Amino acid sequence: MSTRKTELADKTAQVKEELAEAAKAAGRKPENVSLVAVSKLHPASDIRALTESGQIDFGENYVQEVLNKQEELADLRVKWHFIGGLQSNKAKFVAGKFELVHSVDSRKLAQALHKKALSLNVVQDILLQVNIAGEAQKSGINVDSLPELADEVMKMENVRLVGLMTMPPFFNDPERARPVFSRLRELRDTLESQLGTQLPHLSMGMTGDFIPAVQEGATLVRIGTRIFGARPPKV
Repeated sequence: MSTRKTELADKTAQVKEELAEAAKAAGRKPENVSLVAVSKLHPASDIRALTESGQIDFGENYVQEVLNKQEELADLRVKWHFIGGLQSNKAKFVAGKFELVHSVDSRKLAQALHKKALSLNVVQDILLQVNIAGEAQKSGINVDSLPELADEVMKMENVRLVGLMTMPPFFNDPERARPVFSRLRELRDTLESQLGTQLPHLSMGMTGDFIPAVQEGATLVRIGTRIFGARPPKV
């Protein structure tokens, strides 16, 4: 086994162990928390190497980059997650090609995904991204607008709302992010009651704060740097 392949496998195994411990500490089943390895700006060879150790969920941010990777890795069983900001004019390249789109934050984007999914006769699973802290530099719908958007999305037959996603502010102390994660869980629970449907997924937690995220109910944890190392600059 190559040095890089061993390194990636070892780091992923360690992260999964910590995820499992966090889940158990919160009285949750470890199998209900999935690791999404954030492979943006890292080569397709890293993804190929990690799939050999059993990792199948990978998160990407940039449309053209991930489409190239999907083509190069078409022989592999990979669950692709689109986790970056997505413009509605690029939705046609995304619908039907991803296990899950985490970053839907507007009616316009949801409609664009729905239109393309309809043309492909597929149903695209999505999450609504919520900007809980109200940070101007981050994507996501504000908390007050969430119920209306969720209700509109539920009427679109070719997109399926399966949960929520958030990105908390950066804190040196991961515990400071806990109220954001707790709030997302509360919003999800309220929406389930209002919509009369289950929303099983909470996408929250990254390299620096995934322990409290899991303890607060994360089902999808997005971790990149801890596994792949520092990202190369985007060119």
